[in-house]
Amino acid sequence: MGQATPFRATALIVEDDAMQREMLCVLLEESGYQVIQCESAEAAERVLDNNAGALCLMLTDVQLAGRMNGVELAHVAKDRNPKLDVVVTSGRPLKQPLPDGAKFWAKPWAPLDVLREAEIAQLS
Repeated sequence: MGQATPFRATALIVEDDAMQREMLCVLLEESGYQVIQCESAEAAERVLDNNAGALCLMLTDVQLAGRMNGVELAHVAKDRNPKLDVVVTSGRPLKQPLPDGAKFWAKPWAPLDVLREAEIAQLS
């Protein structure tokens, strides 16, 4: 018999800036997360359609490739998985309300903020 694979928390990173997306992925992978990355909300929505219940954390920028923005994506994510830890980030003030339970981080944020949030998400 094979050994069971240990549970690895899964995070969804949605960021159209490739360098920022990669930095977030590396931070979370170094923290033991399995990471799914998307550059558009539409691609992330497909991930949520198939895996919303398996995700612990979603980090998204407001400005994304495609038609949907990160705030709209946060609403979709919370509809699909109300327990999902959702963080929306932007260098500008938000113009739309976030869903209940979602957090807003103004840019720039520190990598330590990501690591703290990853730990919180795994405990939830």
